[in-house]
Amino acid sequence: MTSPERTERLTLPGVLTAEEAALTVAGIAAVQRPDGAIPWFRGHHLDPWDHVEAAMALDTAGEHARAEAAYRWLAEHQLPDGSWYAAYADGDAAAPTDRGRESNFCAYVAVGVWHHYLSTGDDPFLERMWPVVRAATDFVLALQQPGGAIAWKREDDGTVRPEALLTGCSSVYQALRCALAAAEHLEEPQPGWELALGRLGHALARHPGHFADKSRYSMDWYYPVLTGAVTGAAATRRVEEGWDRFVVPGLGVRCVLPNPWVTGGESAELALALWVVGESDRAVEILRSIQHLRAPGGMYWTGYVFEDDAVWPEEQTAWTAGALLLAVAALGGDDATVEVFGGARLPRGLEPDCC
Repeated sequence: MTSPERTERLTLPGVLTAEEAALTVAGIAAVQRPDGAIPWFRGHHLDPWDHVEAAMALDTAGEHARAEAAYRWLAEHQLPDGSWYAAYADGDAAAPTDRGRESNFCAYVAVGVWHHYLSTGDDPFLERMWPVVRAATDFVLALQQPGGAIAWKREDDGTVRPEALLTGCSSVYQALRCALAAAEHLEEPQPGWELALGRLGHALARHPGHFADKSRYSMDWYYPVLTGAVTGAAATRRVEEGWDRFVVPGLGVRCVLPNPWVTGGESAELALALWVVGESDRAVEILRSIQHLRAPGGMYWTGYVFEDDAVWPEEQTAWTAGALLLAVAALGGDDATVEVFGGARLPRGLEPDCC
């Protein structure tokens, strides 16, 4: 188990003590398989995005070898076109259970790899993972549409699902910035990526009509802010416009309207978004409000149906715990997490000529 001394940076009054953080880190580590894979929980599937989120949380606690094992798993399971399947069974064979290849799932490896490099300063690791990041990024950008948005997925037969999702494209935007940061560090210029990033950022900030209407979901509310696609006064307005619709005082953030269901992952991510726009006090308030989701072993229930006073579903996911640890790490000033989510030094790409 991670010692409390290693989780001192993950303390936050009313949210986590060092001992509680160590329990949470140990809970994620217990989910991780010997081959490095991190499923949602033992016996459930793994998806590449949540696998990376959990690995990043391990890095915040200094569990760098475990995080590196998670990235090694991705390198070993990357498909020839640079992608990963959307879901894999928990088991030695890691058999795919969903053969679709989702753009944001495949892009997120760049965020994790850059976060791990910033956490460790391990240049050989970055050099080993660069071909993985490059291939994944090229796969994702092959799905970019003329207006800048990224198509949701490519089916196993090669068919492209053309819907562009605001949350997914916002996540891709952050991933492209991290991929470009890695490219710059390694002196591997990628001018095509810079243009693609600028086009995607332009679409996210100015052309909401390019994306499928998923406004019932809280992620579509805060993700453009969380990932730096919408900044400044526009980000502040966006936060305020959705606050009363999605935030349930004292309980957390709804996943989807009008359901009376708050979820830990969305709440922790909103806290990160609030930190991004300088609202640290409200971020801490949100994290304190979901302490009712903390389980005795240090993990967190996925959600809570407040009209029924019921935990639902009855599962404790590695990615929910991971999102909370990342929010606490950002609030605590962890350098790697601050840089990846604060984004002050991440590339922004080339602004397109057209409007």
